[in-house]
Amino acid sequence: MRGKFQINAKERLCWLQLIRSENVGPITFFQLLQRFNTAEEALRKVPELAKKGGAKRPIRIFNQSSAKTELQQLEDIGGRLLALPDPEYPALLREIHDPPPVISLLGHPQLLNRTCLGIVGSRNASANAIRLTRTFAEAIGSRDITITSGLARGIDTAAHVASLSSGTVGVVGGGIDVVYPRENTELHREIAGRGCIVAEQPFGTQPQARHFPRRNRIISGMSHGVLVMEATPKSGSLITARMAAEQGREVFAIPGSPLDPRARGTNNLIREGAMLVESPSEIINTLLNTYQRSMKEPDQLPLSFSSPEEPAETELEKYRPKLLSLLSPTPVEIDEIIRLLDIAPSLVMTILLELELAGRVERHFGNRVSLVS
Repeated sequence: MRGKFQINAKERLCWLQLIRSENVGPITFFQLLQRFNTAEEALRKVPELAKKGGAKRPIRIFNQSSAKTELQQLEDIGGRLLALPDPEYPALLREIHDPPPVISLLGHPQLLNRTCLGIVGSRNASANAIRLTRTFAEAIGSRDITITSGLARGIDTAAHVASLSSGTVGVVGGGIDVVYPRENTELHREIAGRGCIVAEQPFGTQPQARHFPRRNRIISGMSHGVLVMEATPKSGSLITARMAAEQGREVFAIPGSPLDPRARGTNNLIREGAMLVESPSEIINTLLNTYQRSMKEPDQLPLSFSSPEEPAETELEKYRPKLLSLLSPTPVEIDEIIRLLDIAPSLVMTILLELELAGRVERHFGNRVSLVS
């Protein structure tokens, strides 16, 4: 299907069921949609695919009743569910390798499709970094640029507070109704009323460590650029910066003292090619001159769902054990698997899809896969 692509209420419910089902991540979701055209049909086929992949028990499908409950819970707090084809869905986020098929939203969706800047940094931030964050966020926000961040303490909190009046988006690691950290309860409420809160995880989900890299890809994915204010060499902010670079976004960094370990991560980013910035105007000029675009709703959404030719079962049976022999708990690029097997990519992708649904393969950032240990 090309051109305008919309989903009705029934299919929207099926999208929610499919992405909430066991072993279905964003990439798997869209592979299933491409193969079966609709989420409704994919839901019927998933158990069979998981069985072919060697699942030891039936895969858990998120039932329709639970999906309806989640939609009602969202509605009860004034939120809504955005599916990727919806015009309000962040246009830039739609373009990344693994966009969330659905996101929960609380607040004003128009902020998602303005020019956006992500601001991230240390939770244990220095006083100078907090002051600079407020200065930058306020000045940049005053130019109708939405400030996005992760609603964490430290730099995130400073960025949100300074841009409340101009427009800020908080991307959370748990459910949209779950406040984390608790000290940001009032800020969470204010952003929901004056800005926008976005979540990929189901309603009521408590944030866990594994959720934050997925949250970070949304911050960078919906932003035209990411500013790292202060970060240690092991900071999660550097993950956001790396994702931003791989997504083709601008990466900005504030240089810091070599005596402060909280500046080593940002200084390293600059060595690796991030744009050194010392004033808000440098970021404003880069974003507005490079990325300013019409906010007119596009006539066509960049979606294409068509059914590829299905590989023959005899071919799949032949190559399943060969592909499995190439996998280990250490992630490997899918392109390398295709090169080593020297077979059609569709064969490899089908086998990996079966294995992932069976819970035997895990996907990693950078188009890599590994065996589940």
